[in-house]
Amino acid sequence: MTDDLDAETLAFAHRMFDLARAGETEELSGYVEAGLPVNMTNDRGDTLLILAAYHAHPATVAALLARGADHSRANDRGQTALAAAVFRKNAEAVRALLDAGADPAHGNPSAVETARFFDLPELLTLLTSR
Repeated sequence: MTDDLDAETLAFAHRMFDLARAGETEELSGYVEAGLPVNMTNDRGDTLLILAAYHAHPATVAALLARGADHSRANDRGQTALAAAVFRKNAEAVRALLDAGADPAHGNPSAVETARFFDLPELLTLLTSR
């Protein structure tokens, strides 16, 4: 697919992913509201939501969820935003994803498996209490 995109379009897409990584919630939200696909993925299958969760930006996670981001999408390695938030020990992002309906057992490894592997009992309790 990237072979079909011109350099300017690719640069714009990379910038959007960078906004998610950096937690630039307001700017990224503005682009989504203007028509940027909220479930846009990069060449590894990472969505804006997965990147925001992995880089521990709960406000960006919440904003993307509020704009329709699919919390169940997994990247090419089977990782979900919820598992990424658990890996980063970000309870606020975990709560936002759970509140949106994210399944703690979905993905490979799942959020529950991630919490068990990294011995995160507080997050494991959060994941299994819902």
